[in-house]
Amino acid sequence: MRNLITALRLPAFIFIWFITSGLNAAAGINYNVRDYGAKGDGKTLDNEAINKAIDAAAEAGGGTVYFPAGTYLSYSIRLKSHIALYLDQGCTILAADFVPANKQNYDVAEPGATNNYQDYGHSHWHNSLIWGENLEDISITGPGTIYGKGLTRNTPRNEGQGNKSISLKLCRNVLLKDFSVLMGGHFCLLATGVDNLTIDNLKMDTNRDGMDIDCCRDVHISNCSVNSPFDDGIVLKTSYALGYLKATENVTITNCQVSGYDRGTFLDGTYQRKEFKLVPDKEGPTGRIKFGTESNGDFKNITISNCTFDFCRGLALETVDGSNIEDVTISNITMRDIVNSPIFLRIGARLRGPAGTQTGTLRRVLISNVMVYNADSHFSSIIAGLKDHPVEDVKLNDIRIYYRPIDSAVSKIQTVVPEYETTYPEPEKFKVLPSYGFFIRHAKNIEMNNVQVSFMATETRPTVILDDVNGILFNNFKGPAPVGMPVLQLTNVQGMEIQPKGSIKKKEIKIEK
Repeated sequence: MRNLITALRLPAFIFIWFITSGLNAAAGINYNVRDYGAKGDGKTLDNEAINKAIDAAAEAGGGTVYFPAGTYLSYSIRLKSHIALYLDQGCTILAADFVPANKQNYDVAEPGATNNYQDYGHSHWHNSLIWGENLEDISITGPGTIYGKGLTRNTPRNEGQGNKSISLKLCRNVLLKDFSVLMGGHFCLLATGVDNLTIDNLKMDTNRDGMDIDCCRDVHISNCSVNSPFDDGIVLKTSYALGYLKATENVTITNCQVSGYDRGTFLDGTYQRKEFKLVPDKEGPTGRIKFGTESNGDFKNITISNCTFDFCRGLALETVDGSNIEDVTISNITMRDIVNSPIFLRIGARLRGPAGTQTGTLRRVLISNVMVYNADSHFSSIIAGLKDHPVEDVKLNDIRIYYRPIDSAVSKIQTVVPEYETTYPEPEKFKVLPSYGFFIRHAKNIEMNNVQVSFMATETRPTVILDDVNGILFNNFKGPAPVGMPVLQLTNVQGMEIQPKGSIKKKEIKIEK
């Protein structure tokens, strides 16, 4: 109080300085990268200046490293604890091209995991545009852009090549908010072993994965748009990259959009669909929300809500390397122009892990309020476990799927569907399934409440095929079958209940031996 009275007796300009300097002290000091030598002209390498600003902030106990408008050509930027990067409007951090003869390039990939249980990209973090390891209390925020122009979208072939926009390993208390990523390399974001991670209002328009959330706990992803035609949009994983098992758990994904438009055409607003035949696996644009395929550790306590899928693959929950997927709630999803199974729940036995790795489980999954229009009926929706390892306790509530027809002139329908238990878990691997609506095999305790499927033109296959299913309820299920085809085709099915009784007539059910 005495200080305030004294200040009031000072001339006005001194009083204003007193008040504003106090506010600045309370807010912390901004470390402007230009004050440390960054040019922001898109031609001069600025990574040394940026890292000097980060070091200065860290030595002072933390602070905000500020990027004003400009284009900051850069190799690796090394985060430190208690540091915030703020990318102002008009700011672009531009990933520099790899040049073999340069003294400067991206940081060399560290030794990484001492195993081969996951892909190369999941085993290294330092060969990135922005990276941090064993850090706490860090953030990257602001309306600026990260442009991964100089990053490779593949496994680096030379030391000094970078292939990720942002990599974080074993960090906690992380905030990523408001910025955009264009052409982010192999991953826009690889977060491994990160706890208390918040991702909000990001826009990603990229040439491989958008977000890889691997072995992370307490994760909140909201209000994000991810366009990734050549790989997954938002993907949860549990690899063995840390050298031990760690679950991905306590995750919320809400109010997000995933899509598979041509690279770069989401951010520029043109939304082109010309490159879909160039997708590396030749199976159409990816761009989805998925669990797996890296699936050594468990997935637990996860909710996904209020999300849209457009011109991409459908929702996929996959355990193939021993993980247990449990307690998952998915609700309020809309999909349009889906290029494979709208819903894909899969247990496989690739078992890429230490000796003795056992087949995992997929159980206690609730999927509600889903609207799908113009889905490719080659694959139908798939719930597929393995013999003696069924998918269990799945409820599908209030779901409507409109399937577009297959081209019967060029599509060969499989009459016998192999297990494909050790292959990469992708709906396309099942080829053209013998049912258009649902294909359910090796499952237990399945409920379909107010589920309706329909075909939009000519169809020649049954609506639903059940094979090795123990306990299934069809409650107000609607699914027209083509002339001469059953609504339900059953093989080794026990405990089936249909409500209301007679809603699926006996003549619409076919029992196979």
